[in-house]
Amino acid sequence: MDLELKGKVAIIGGASKGLGRACAEVLAEEGARLTICSRTKEDLETAAAEIRDTHGAEVLVFAGDLDRNDVIQDLVATTASHFGQLDIMVNNSGGPPLARSFNATEEQWETAVQRSLFFFARMSREAVPHLKKQGTGRIVNILASTVYQPIPNLALSGATRMGVVAFAKSLADEVGRDGILVNNVCPGSILTERMLSNVTSRAKELNISVEEGLAQRAEETAVGRIGEPKELANLVAFLASSKSSYVTGTTILVDGGLVRSIL
Repeated sequence: MDLELKGKVAIIGGASKGLGRACAEVLAEEGARLTICSRTKEDLETAAAEIRDTHGAEVLVFAGDLDRNDVIQDLVATTASHFGQLDIMVNNSGGPPLARSFNATEEQWETAVQRSLFFFARMSREAVPHLKKQGTGRIVNILASTVYQPIPNLALSGATRMGVVAFAKSLADEVGRDGILVNNVCPGSILTERMLSNVTSRAKELNISVEEGLAQRAEETAVGRIGEPKELANLVAFLASSKSSYVTGTTILVDGGLVRSIL
C-alpha cells in the first residue's frame, strides 16, 4: 500500500531511539522528510546519519529540552522555515518519573505534568497553524497502555496521559474541518529502554531476574511475546497518511493483547 507520504514533512519527538526512532525510520522509508528531536545532539546525529544512509531521506536534527515551551516553539518554527511546510506531528516524549500514587513527590508530579501532559498541548498548539495551511495535517500522540489499566510504578503515566486523551478528543473536534486529524496510539509491552527500565525496577522488587521479568510481561500478552518498536511505528505511519482520512479522535492500543478491557 502506498501511504502517499513522499515529500511530506514530519516532526518526531524523542526520535534518537526507541519508539520515536522507529517512527522516524518508517516515515523515512515511506518518503517523508523529517525533523528528529531529543535532548542529546550526538545521539540525534547518529540516528540521522543512519536514516539518511538507509532510506535516502532528508533529515533535520534539532536538539533541545522539549519540557520547555520556548524550545518547542523554536522546533516548530525551525522546521517550517527549513522545509517550507509541516504536515505531520508525532508527539512522543520521555516518560514521566517512575512512581506510585501514594508517595509520588511534588517534583515527580511537576515533571510528569510538564512532560506527559503539557508537552502534547504545546506541540499541538504550535503545529496547528502550519497544519491548517496544508489542509491534510496529522497529529499522532504516543501515549501508553496505562490509559486503560494501571501498571505498577507508573501511576503518574496513567494520571497525566489520560489528560492527553481528553485533550486530543477536544482538539480533533476543533480542527477536523480544517483537514487535521488527531489520534493517539498506546504501546504496551514493546521492548524499549523505557520498558526495560520499568521491568528492571519491578524485577528488583520481586527479587527476580530481568529476564524473568521480561518473560512475565510476554506471558501477560495474548500473543505471548514482547513487541518490537516498528510494530507501533507502522500504525503511526498509517495514521499520518492519507489512508487514515476517516479516523480521528481515537485511541488505539498496540499491545499484543496485553489490555483485557472490552472498552
